[in-house]
Amino acid sequence: MPRTRIAALGHHQPDHVLTNDDLAGMVDTSDEWIRQRTGIATRRIARDESVADLAAAAAGKALAAAGLDPADIGLVTVATCSAQDRCPSIAAQVAGRLGVPAAVAFDLNNGCAGFTTALATADHALRAGAARHALVIGAEKMSDVTDWTDRSTCVLLGDGAGAAVVSAGEGGGDGRDGIGPVVWGSDPTRGDAVRLRGAWQPRFAQEGQTVFRWATTELVPLIERTCQEAGTTPRELGGIVTHQANLRIIEALVRRLGVEDTVVARDVVDSGNTSAASVPLAFSKLVERRAVEPGAPVLLFSFGGGLSWAGQVVACP
Repeated sequence: MPRTRIAALGHHQPDHVLTNDDLAGMVDTSDEWIRQRTGIATRRIARDESVADLAAAAAGKALAAAGLDPADIGLVTVATCSAQDRCPSIAAQVAGRLGVPAAVAFDLNNGCAGFTTALATADHALRAGAARHALVIGAEKMSDVTDWTDRSTCVLLGDGAGAAVVSAGEGGGDGRDGIGPVVWGSDPTRGDAVRLRGAWQPRFAQEGQTVFRWATTELVPLIERTCQEAGTTPRELGGIVTHQANLRIIEALVRRLGVEDTVVARDVVDSGNTSAASVPLAFSKLVERRAVEPGAPVLLFSFGGGLSWAGQVVACP
């Protein structure tokens, strides 16, 4: 059974920047209020770009970085919960735009945990021999599902996309040389904590305190288990990329894990919560600026609607 690795990454964000001061002119809030509660300073908003536009731009960069031709790709999957298009899938649209000739293409909706769930799904498919190379994309246009009158949620969300080329071949499968085992699951009893319900146009809503309490109490054991499955420990990681929901959650995890000296993604400050796009977007930025050594083990872990989670340790491309 072949093993897999992330060969390359790419990301894309819209040009328009929405600041906290901009939001203060729209709802009863302030830069200080937002920063204290979320750590967010700015977020990107797509004006004329669709989810497919964002996804294709990120995927094209990842494909170019991997040095592969579109014909090499046998699987395309897009993790998203904000796409207005139901059929054809966003993945099929991306494949068409990039000239991928005959790949299996499908969308996956697992809320903010979507990318790491899709990465595990592609990993399993490649290990089973279903394809040699895959494009795994997280893309969201959360501005389409934002209630701009609700200051508790509109200050959180942003748009963007991140993509990974996953390749099968020689190498380890323990997160040091490739993609380690996934730890995933859900807690349906907290399914209403993060939600997007109703006929289109739905609106994002969440029970903020429920999510915060869950993340700051339940995530550490899950992260430790993910590292254990990959044959490593949190302190041996070269980088940590968790879902970029709230800077306070990230900082709490850093303290509890004792990884103050580890490279930790804090892209939420500049990009806000981009749901399924947040992990690949933040990871791609770390790789772009060479913040993590190639080959170093990196934890990817995301969580969100469902209440679902998925994570794995991967070797940094």
